[in-house]
Amino acid sequence: MKADMHPRLTTPLALLPLSRGLALAGLALSLGAHAADEAKPAADVVTLEPVSVSAQSGAYRKEKNTASAVAPTQASLTATQPQSVITREFIEQSVAPTAEYSRIVAIAPSVSGDSANGPGLSETKTTLRGFGDDQYNITFDGIPWGDTNNPAHHSTSFFPGAVIGGAVVERGPGNASNLGFATFGGSLNLFSKQAGKEAGGSLFTSFGRWNTRLLGVALESGELARFHKATVQLNVQRLESDGYLTKNSIASNNVTLKVDMPLSSQHTLTGFMSVNRIHYVQPDNNKGPTLAQVAQYGKNYSLNDDPTSFNYTGFNHTGKATDFEYLRLRSRWSASFSTEAQVYTYSYDNQTISSTDPTGATAPGTKAGPKGNTDIPGIDKQNKYRVMGGIFRVENQFEAGTLRAGVWTESSDTDRHQYDLDLTLGVRDPRETKPAPVQYPSVLFDQQSRISSFQPYAEFEWEPLAGTSITPGIKYVDMTRSVSALVNQTTRLPQNASVSYGKTLPFLTLNQRFGHDLAAYAQYAKGFQIPDLKSFYIADPTKNSADPQTSTNYQLGIVGKNPALTWDADIYRIDFKNKYVSNGLGGTAAAYVNVGGAVYKGVEGQATWMVGGGFAAYANASVNKAIAQDTGKTISGAPNMTAALGALYNQGPWGASLIWKRTGSSYQQDYDASNPGAYERYRTAATTNTDLSLSYRFTNVGFGAQALKLQLNVFNLMNKQDVTSISPAKNPTFDQYTFQAPRSYQVSAKAEF
Repeated sequence: MKADMHPRLTTPLALLPLSRGLALAGLALSLGAHAADEAKPAADVVTLEPVSVSAQSGAYRKEKNTASAVAPTQASLTATQPQSVITREFIEQSVAPTAEYSRIVAIAPSVSGDSANGPGLSETKTTLRGFGDDQYNITFDGIPWGDTNNPAHHSTSFFPGAVIGGAVVERGPGNASNLGFATFGGSLNLFSKQAGKEAGGSLFTSFGRWNTRLLGVALESGELARFHKATVQLNVQRLESDGYLTKNSIASNNVTLKVDMPLSSQHTLTGFMSVNRIHYVQPDNNKGPTLAQVAQYGKNYSLNDDPTSFNYTGFNHTGKATDFEYLRLRSRWSASFSTEAQVYTYSYDNQTISSTDPTGATAPGTKAGPKGNTDIPGIDKQNKYRVMGGIFRVENQFEAGTLRAGVWTESSDTDRHQYDLDLTLGVRDPRETKPAPVQYPSVLFDQQSRISSFQPYAEFEWEPLAGTSITPGIKYVDMTRSVSALVNQTTRLPQNASVSYGKTLPFLTLNQRFGHDLAAYAQYAKGFQIPDLKSFYIADPTKNSADPQTSTNYQLGIVGKNPALTWDADIYRIDFKNKYVSNGLGGTAAAYVNVGGAVYKGVEGQATWMVGGGFAAYANASVNKAIAQDTGKTISGAPNMTAALGALYNQGPWGASLIWKRTGSSYQQDYDASNPGAYERYRTAATTNTDLSLSYRFTNVGFGAQALKLQLNVFNLMNKQDVTSISPAKNPTFDQYTFQAPRSYQVSAKAEF
């Protein structure tokens, strides 16, 4: 056991990432000032487009007064796989001001997931074509990020909606240049906001149900002539809410800084920093109440004020500290040759105190107390990691096409532990600097782990004919997982082991243009997923299979665009192989092996029609199916369809949207069609959600403000409260249920100056 069992976030430590970010901004400006002495005049400086990443080129593209300008989601005519581009305009008009990325991308076809505590007020695990949160990538400005035990994500922990400039949902592995540890499910690509050319800023606030309040300021430097038209963006905000679930409060602070610095007409340096601090009052097991608890306390039951209960608020709280930083240098060496070099780091520090059983399945009594004691047992849990990496890309245009190549390298160090507690004897709050007295009867695990990854790639976009683009590519995945544990998880024995994995992944895409407003595409691509850390929770991990889980993707699609209508449709089939499962043996014979897999297939489409007079109509739909190859069962948690309908209005000072989203039924256990009655208990019916937004923008308001925007958002307008997920227990009496949060509202004001 470690000598310091209570790592704490003191104020100086919490400010370290901020000081690094400010130093980063200062460094960028000083480099720009130094380069200005020898560079060309500011008038000659050009803004360079991002290199290589296809999603970046479409993230902000729009045409005024057309269907493309107002579409909630759409695909690009240059797409090589199904995608949904989401703009900042849609985020500001139709998404909750308190939201994070999960609420933003939820509009897209084949995407589902919502917060049980209210919009943006708790973590959301999103599904994509039925793939779970750890089976697809999430990137920010081209950098993949996620947990280090498996590539899952914490939706509220890094980037609030106010700092997200746009998103591209890519449903497939993409080309060889797409990066991440879980490429076979696709990618949610998030982008920071583009800088404005003029200096200005805004004060924004929002108030809503459950005592929800948000206050923030966003500042823009505009183009700074002294520094070659450099720009600086700063966003600072505070979010607080009591939440829909009983006693599940949240308090969150975020500071985000971005600097774009042209060093010359050929080189642009970008620095980005985001620091987040969150405190939750919630149980570590937040999978919802049992049906008995629902009958007694309601669908929103979670915590209470009874210190003799497992669900006492004083026994269940979490503090999270994260930061995310990068430096990116984009260079254009000639008319045909350009490079992009990016270094980054991000960290996640979760300190949780929680009781062990919110369902009532176990009686009070701890290991530390005397026999028959009624003390409340709990855990002290830590998940803390630092990730550092670099991405280098080159692009060269030839007469026949464009060559892209690069390499992604990354390493991470993780420190995880979980200790038993007697909560009745005293417990600390993760925000406190001094620990209260606690007892540690046993160590569940005390583990350090590391991932080292190296992934080179190359692809060539060949243009044999005008309007025809064929892109073959190849990527090699080389990674090593290692664990050094005083007490390993599950076995509770010391562990020192290292396992390496390697895989070559081929890619082939086609995009065919038919005039200026129609294109078709096809994709064949291999994806993969890094083996879960749980594969080390055995006596000898070197006996595990060295083959990672892989997929083969086949996709066809068509995209059409004209001023009145933007639309696209696709069909897909994904063969998922090498499913990683335990061999079921114990002791030294235990191992994780590859068996079977699954087939995911479906049809998707999305369209926006510009009706006229400021009105537009929107629709999307998907039919999805996921079947296990080894058992023939339907994969649990995979909805069988999604659909959305929307009406949008934007003319003059008025803006409005009404968006209805439906998520199909799913089974919470793998479903066997030959015995449907056995699984009906764990079938969740289709759910619907309707959101309404109304806004008005005043100009020339005085008091130094150029404009004032007032907005009303109503979420779950029809007040649906259906079951969204079920967590089965060994005894069905203690199954846990999650429900839709009921109707809520947020009233917002944004003063621009």
